[in-house]
Amino acid sequence: MTEQMTVRGTLKGHTGWVTQIATTPQFPDMILSASRDKSVIMWKLTRDETSYGTPQRALQGHSHFVSDVVISSDGQFALSGSWDGTLRLWDLTTGLTTRRFVGHTKDVLSVAFSADNRQIVSGSRDKTVKLWNTLGVCVEPG
Repeated sequence: MTEQMTVRGTLKGHTGWVTQIATTPQFPDMILSASRDKSVIMWKLTRDETSYGTPQRALQGHSHFVSDVVISSDGQFALSGSWDGTLRLWDLTTGLTTRRFVGHTKDVLSVAFSADNRQIVSGSRDKTVKLWNTLGVCVEPG
């Protein structure tokens, strides 16, 4: 027997295609969405019957599509990758960029934090994977 799934709510806020969603089990009421509108939106889930979630803040700074976003394991930071060739580390409390990572020569397509949040990994259309420390230094050029 197949269980019927129903839509519980729709979150609207982007003006371009949504390209990625990030969640974390440590913070189940927070969702990040990345978009072709060059932004990341931080959502707070409310589980209210009339509004399932509300946008808390928009993270803006990329000059091209945001292709990927992840949340640090402590829930304090987000990491985004963009077609502008950069990564940005965001403070989720302030919504500000704390670090900008420059080193790819083409679109950044994928980003990740290490389990301890001390290393960052990025993959790009330039056919490289780069390892960074959280200070923005590329520790292993691709």
